[in-house]
Amino acid sequence: MYIVMLGAPGTGKGTIGKILSNDLNLVHVSTGDIFREQIAKGTKLGKKIQSYIDTGALVPDDVTIETVKSRLLEDDVKDGAILDGFPRTAAQAEALKGFLKENKPNAKRVAVELDVPDDEIIKRVVNRLICTNKSCGAIYNKETKPPKEEGICDICGSELKKRKDDNVETVTKRLEIYHQNSKELIDFYKKNNALYSIYPKELDVAVANIKNFLDEYRRK
Repeated sequence: MYIVMLGAPGTGKGTIGKILSNDLNLVHVSTGDIFREQIAKGTKLGKKIQSYIDTGALVPDDVTIETVKSRLLEDDVKDGAILDGFPRTAAQAEALKGFLKENKPNAKRVAVELDVPDDEIIKRVVNRLICTNKSCGAIYNKETKPPKEEGICDICGSELKKRKDDNVETVTKRLEIYHQNSKELIDFYKKNNALYSIYPKELDVAVANIKNFLDEYRRK
């Protein structure tokens, strides 16, 4: 099963996606992580991606689609994956549908939408701290989930940092762009009877409800 995590930046797609990844034994594929890896390596693609991220704009469909398609051909995701950050537009959703139909004809595809108010998202993101250890990647919040020791990850002891683009101006612009694109994307999955929408106010409750939905969907 390929599970698409939908929702604006800062809704908790990464956090919930990683929990589902562990519980369902599916690889968590984060488009953001793939992009950041390219940026860190200083590749031509990475430099192009950085220019879009710095202004809060979305990476163009053609670049995103080809990047994700390449990742989904790798062996560790042959039986399914948690897709975090892709698709973000109806065009990307169509591309994913076509790719799976051609390469994984028996795979089920479903979308989980995390629906959180914008003002709450902004508050979450501007206070977000992320573990610099890629194999850990734990996420904290200065107000609601601070680390026990300032600037240090509770789990692995690595340094915590705030992303450069986690500021009010950039987040607000990203939300505007998301809302411009999300209606068609959400409608796409509604029309395919493959959408589950939830407000993840309490993490444990949200995860349990999502897993119940996925169990029922798998049996269809």
